[in-house]
Amino acid sequence: MLDKPLRLYGRDAEWEELTDFVGSGSNGATLGLVYGRRRQGKTLMLELLAQETGGLIFAATQQTEAQNLADLGAAYARHLGLRRPVSFANWREGLDELLRLGEQRAVPVIIDEFPYLVSATPALPSYLQQALNPTGYAKEHTRTRLILCGSALTTMAQLLGGGAPLRGRAVLELVVRPFGFRDASAFWGLSEDPELAFRVNALVGGTPAYLEMSGGSGPAGIDDFDRWVQRRLLNPGSAMFREGGLLLREEPSISDPTSYAAVLAAISAGNHRRSEIAAALGRPVSALGHLLAALQSIGLVEHMEDALRQKRSVYKITEPIVRLHQLIIQRREPELVAGRAARVWDAGADTVASKIYGPHFEDLAREWCFLHASSDTLGGYASAVRPSELSCRAHRQGHELDIVVSETNASAPDRIIAIGEAKGTLSPMDVAQLQRLEHLRALLPDTQVEAPPKLLLFARAGFSDELARVARGRADVELVDLHRLYTGD
Repeated sequence: MLDKPLRLYGRDAEWEELTDFVGSGSNGATLGLVYGRRRQGKTLMLELLAQETGGLIFAATQQTEAQNLADLGAAYARHLGLRRPVSFANWREGLDELLRLGEQRAVPVIIDEFPYLVSATPALPSYLQQALNPTGYAKEHTRTRLILCGSALTTMAQLLGGGAPLRGRAVLELVVRPFGFRDASAFWGLSEDPELAFRVNALVGGTPAYLEMSGGSGPAGIDDFDRWVQRRLLNPGSAMFREGGLLLREEPSISDPTSYAAVLAAISAGNHRRSEIAAALGRPVSALGHLLAALQSIGLVEHMEDALRQKRSVYKITEPIVRLHQLIIQRREPELVAGRAARVWDAGADTVASKIYGPHFEDLAREWCFLHASSDTLGGYASAVRPSELSCRAHRQGHELDIVVSETNASAPDRIIAIGEAKGTLSPMDVAQLQRLEHLRALLPDTQVEAPPKLLLFARAGFSDELARVARGRADVELVDLHRLYTGD
């Protein structure tokens, strides 16, 4: 595997996948897809890959077929060191020549923003199918590693969909996602202050480009945080000001953003079930299917099944900047344009605490259980981490359960190994939360429990002395504060 360039932060798994693909010893041209939302660093990663391997990279633009062919000819000539551009008569000829670049050695040929080409030349995937024919020249006599990259998620995913010309042709499908909260903390230089790292992540998430778009640095400290938000996120002159709305509008598959934006607004406001979203929009539940499916396909909404109740699920916003846009920026835009960011931020404190920090802390707690918690902490290995709602006859109501950790075994039914509660407020957790969690554990279905699940308490503001004392004497209780969330297991 090629050493990862120092300039590329994180992305260890993605770099390994790419270098394995490019360095594969298999004969014949191979095809790979790389895609993800804009501003995740895909182009930088592929440019560095091309530099390290002597490959060709061509970035398409929104223009005519003839113009893109001309640009491709120029990129091809530069790669070969020719003094003049090469003129390709059509895409069939261009693709054949690109695939011939691997006649002597395995070499990556990267086409960035491939959806732009498909938009101008819809038959291009079919041309590629023909060029990669199992008995064709490229498969018989070259080792070209062709990589198609794009940010139009729907278009890229459909390239390998059922019945698509390239179905069965690709050996790599790499989705580049935002950084997890731990990588994002280090990338922003906030690892020494988990509270500050949490606040920044709750507002902007893990998209790498947002650091540069936010002026190249995060807040200097907690005391600087409010001022930083007002200057970098709520300032109409900042590149981040309209980002939460642009994510929806820049996706080509979303032809009418208004209805989709309304769904995002409803979910951001705390309406997580399909019936709640429909009520907030004043629409029948049956009218939401295509809207929710489209938002899931472009990565702005996640659908989570209830851990214990079939056919019951919730929807959540996956991109924090969208939530900030819907709850604060869009609603108060005239005031923000008038330069009243400090007043808007102060007035929205309760909304930020309950609709942003609270849900985000729950998300990080689930991510920690799935990716970072040890088997000793959980009492097993996490196969799934989901929320649930438990019926309670004693209280005559349902109880929300933030975290249900399940372990899947090949020879036995799934079992619940831990349940948890996450509290993202600024008041410490007390023994009452542990007692509530014990009550919820007693409500779990007997058929799903082999041994009493462990109890996980997540608190942004830490724990009372009494709760800490009680937990020290119990092997079935784990306390997770922000420091452990960001650094421990």
